[in-house]
Amino acid sequence: MDVFVYLVPMPGKIKECVTVNEDGTYTVFIKESLSPADRARALAHAKRHIECLHFEGNNVQELERNAHGKAIR
Repeated sequence: MDVFVYLVPMPGKIKECVTVNEDGTYTVFIKESLSPADRARALAHAKRHIECLHFEGNNVQELERNAHGKAIR
């Protein structure tokens, strides 16, 4: 599986965002202002979602609840 990672400015508490590309690859956007350790944790978090096929659904609230046992706010 191919995963492309970019450091980008992000608002608020968002640490990372994952998109599924048309060719089946993934793009992970990591908040650039995070420390190197927090960037690594954010990337690991995104990769867990990818590896567990959490992007098969369309509802982010359901995705987070299933992945972490809680809804995001």
